[in-house]
Amino acid sequence: MAETNVTNYMVRISNCLQTILELEPELERLELGHSLLDEFVVLKSFLEKIDRVEVSEEDVRRIEQATANFLEELKGPLAGLDAEESGGRRLQ
Repeated sequence: MAETNVTNYMVRISNCLQTILELEPELERLELGHSLLDEFVVLKSFLEKIDRVEVSEEDVRRIEQATANFLEELKGPLAGLDAEESGGRRLQ
């Protein structure tokens, strides 16, 4: 049972990190994105070593919440960027 939990934790954490890493092309388009991209190197490195990290359910929940918060914070800047690139026009 414990090994199943650990595997489940690793999958959940990997999903969070992959979700963030998939935003890399979008972040490259943002002014503040370049400073965040430096952190992507750290995330990629961590993702490669994740199977050697010991975590608990509480750790995983914090990572999931931090990922959700990060994604929420990016909604505004990314939406603004999309609006700029489409010339302020929106399809309805």
